[in-house]
Amino acid sequence: MVAVLVVLAVIAALLVLVETVGRGIAERNVADSIERSLPEGVEGEVRVQIRGFSALWQAMTGSMDEMVATAPELVVNGVPVDVTVTAYGVPLAEGGTLERGEVVASIDGDAVDEIAASQGITGGLTLGEGTVAYEDETTFLGIPIGFSITAEPEAAGDRVLLRPVAADISAGGGSFDASGLVDRILGGDPVPICVADRLPEGVEVSGIDVEPDLATVRLEASGLPLAEETLATTGTCG
Repeated sequence: MVAVLVVLAVIAALLVLVETVGRGIAERNVADSIERSLPEGVEGEVRVQIRGFSALWQAMTGSMDEMVATAPELVVNGVPVDVTVTAYGVPLAEGGTLERGEVVASIDGDAVDEIAASQGITGGLTLGEGTVAYEDETTFLGIPIGFSITAEPEAAGDRVLLRPVAADISAGGGSFDASGLVDRILGGDPVPICVADRLPEGVEVSGIDVEPDLATVRLEASGLPLAEETLATTGTCG
């Protein structure tokens, strides 16, 4: 009986060792593969964690229950982004379909300004508690007029909705509250900004959290084919 217990203990220890080493090798291989596949203009170190019971058993079944890839210092076209990708039901066969995926990306206020400038927004954006404010200046009849608009961003699948909550206009050294004017012009409806053409087809915006100097965007996708041509195909803005 003692001999049997010793043999079982040795086998169990070997299985744990193989599982630990195998899981570590698989995580490093996946991370290396992701780094090699990053598109042009995107660079950074990626770390991968395979979760769930026995990575070896999951590999034998042909899919991974849950994988988490983190890139806290990813640089996208010069803009630093903290990205975490959680994938469920990840197929190991090429061309398989991902069961579900979630992406959480966070950028600071300076990065938000860089992105805004790349989109032609020169006045800069100010992040607040759940709000985004935009300031700029124009000229009317030779008089410089400054304005500020504050809006609450809202995720809506293939678009982001900006719901104006306040507006101020200043001219000739004075200022007045223009919130009522904004409400009349927009009819209280939010301003939609389509983002489908910037995301792989099938990926949607599921949440936006804004706080001073930090914006966090959440994306989701279900039943997404893991093929290069699919991920390279973006949605359309109708």
